[in-house]
Amino acid sequence: MLPSGPASPDNRPYRVEALSKGLRILALFSERRTTLRLAEIVERLRMPMPTAFRLTATLVSDGYLERLADGSFRPGLAVLTLGRAALGGSDIVQCSSATLRALAASTRQTVNLGVLAGDGVVFVARQSNAALMSSNVAVGSRLPAAVTSMGKVLLAFRPHEEIARTLASVSSVRAAFGPNAVASGDALVAQLEHVRRDGFAIQDEEFSRGLRSIAAPVRRDGEVVAAINIAVPAAELSVDELVTAMRPPLIEASAEISRRLSVAAS
Repeated sequence: MLPSGPASPDNRPYRVEALSKGLRILALFSERRTTLRLAEIVERLRMPMPTAFRLTATLVSDGYLERLADGSFRPGLAVLTLGRAALGGSDIVQCSSATLRALAASTRQTVNLGVLAGDGVVFVARQSNAALMSSNVAVGSRLPAAVTSMGKVLLAFRPHEEIARTLASVSSVRAAFGPNAVASGDALVAQLEHVRRDGFAIQDEEFSRGLRSIAAPVRRDGEVVAAINIAVPAAELSVDELVTAMRPPLIEASAEISRRLSVAAS
């Protein structure tokens, strides 16, 4: 009889290693790494060249990778189709869409919804303000949790071992992001303690110069499963003004989405 339900250690005998390797290749791509050469795939995954060649050829044949004229690879349209299907079927996205639109309209700012993925936060819904389009963030973007308000909210309520994995990558994000990006694991731990105490997180030009945001958790039956934020131009609101003006509607919106999710789950 075939197994049912989510993957577990008991299901390891059913694991298809070739499929896993192919998915690991797809997972290498990101907004900051849009193309990869075969040699880079081999190096990053420590995979034999013949294996990488066969897997990339299969992924190209099935539309999940596209081979460019210079021989490098980029994600194909089949990946986009899967991503849209995942987002369209997400109960978190469905339960939050009306509230996010209302929050964006009432604050006249950009509003985002995100979920944790490893040591990053993935943006799964977004209501944009044209003034912030220069931040180059879109639905599907994955950013380091340590430099985003949503990421810090999501990390703050995770088990210590998950936080520890993120702490190990903090030093590598500082140079690539905003002037106030977290400088050390200890600094991030202190920020997360404030988030747990206060129930919201601030990003003050940590992700990008000129951008601030405030985020709050979204819960399903008490468990933090997502986060929403309001992002503003730093020239428009100071940190104190951001908290004073945006925290009340943000907390109200997060509570409304949490209520909808819990009802949907019951």
